[in-house]
Amino acid sequence: MIMQKYINPKPETWAELLKRPTLQFNQIEETVQSIFKEVQLKGDAAIQKYTAYLDGVSLSNTAVSLEEMEEAIQSVPADLKEAIAAAKQNIEAFHAAQKTTPVRVEKQAGVVCWQEKKPIQKVGLYIPGGTAPLFSTVLMLAIPASLAGCQEIVLCSPPSKEGKIHPAILYAAQLCGVTKIYKVGGIQAIAGLTFGTTIIPKVYKIFGPGNQYVTAAKQYATQFGVAIDMPAGPSELLVIADETAIPKYVASDLLSQAEHGADSQVLLVTNSKVLLEGVAIEIVNQLEALPRKEIAAKAIENSKLIYCESTEDILNLVNEYGPEHLIICSKDEAFYLEGIQNAGSVFLGNFTPESAGDYASGTNHTLPTNGFSKNYSGVNLDSFLKAITYQKISAIGIQNIGKTIEIMADAEGLQGHKNAVTLRLTDLNLNSKK
Repeated sequence: MIMQKYINPKPETWAELLKRPTLQFNQIEETVQSIFKEVQLKGDAAIQKYTAYLDGVSLSNTAVSLEEMEEAIQSVPADLKEAIAAAKQNIEAFHAAQKTTPVRVEKQAGVVCWQEKKPIQKVGLYIPGGTAPLFSTVLMLAIPASLAGCQEIVLCSPPSKEGKIHPAILYAAQLCGVTKIYKVGGIQAIAGLTFGTTIIPKVYKIFGPGNQYVTAAKQYATQFGVAIDMPAGPSELLVIADETAIPKYVASDLLSQAEHGADSQVLLVTNSKVLLEGVAIEIVNQLEALPRKEIAAKAIENSKLIYCESTEDILNLVNEYGPEHLIICSKDEAFYLEGIQNAGSVFLGNFTPESAGDYASGTNHTLPTNGFSKNYSGVNLDSFLKAITYQKISAIGIQNIGKTIEIMADAEGLQGHKNAVTLRLTDLNLNSKK
């Protein structure tokens, strides 16, 4: 499989060149709306129907039992348990460091304002199963949810043909404070979390990556008063590299994301034709050894090797693309770091594989895709919190700020607003004369 090569593409061609291999929402809208409507009307019966139809297994109860949990915990190999524990420690440390103290300001005497963060009480975590059960995503979502103090942490993941969730997902879930787990995936899982059923509780915010149908379902869920973390769909990676990069490392990083799914996309943007050719050869050689070769090969069909002579063009092209993951391996690292505005997560140097962020370095791997890094952040501790502002004004304070409020309210023609201040100022003035 040979990746497509582009040499010094003109800026007017970038929009077409950088298109993702994704379906538009209107192409799958009918399916999403149909399943949502049925789950809203029929609840668990609809979820069981679509689980049987889409996942090939009939389940009378989607809730994971204590017996299933215990069986899963026993079946996870000791070395994997140790690896999960080590990753958990790093992820926990990085996200715990994101905690902030309440902000308190008294700019005018007697006028005190402050802000405190409170946990979102009920959150839903979607964990992809399918061809790659992403137990690492459990760590990325459940750890910050627990640190934030969320009361209910509800996890949904599609069942296997045997009607089970991968043991490592269940092990990670119990380790990280998940409170309820359900064997349900796809659009029907998002609908269940949105509306609630007899079995699945309704949540206030839904987190987690998924395929294009799950992404579309999450976006549709927002029409029913449920918040989402971000539109997080098929994985993508862009690598900026020059002659200082090692071709086999670059190729391995590109393939590590290509193996996520046929609708993933990976790009190399370089000002070295030697590197470009070296990476192209390595892609072909390394692809042959991958167990998920067929999936990666399909993703490679949607992927590109791009040569740009100018570092300014490279920077502008990358900001236009807004990658989920960005690797920078260049002697001009400082230039790119200063100029990059749009990226979900950035990895620097020859010895920082994107895989480190996917699993164990500590940063979160639930990131905006499809160009949404232009206006969304990746999941972090604040994703599970909401800020509430408070204020308290004393008699002295309302006298200090009152005139300002009256003038502004009067200018907007809102006499009720003005009157709420005037009454207080009048009483204070009368009392002071007694």
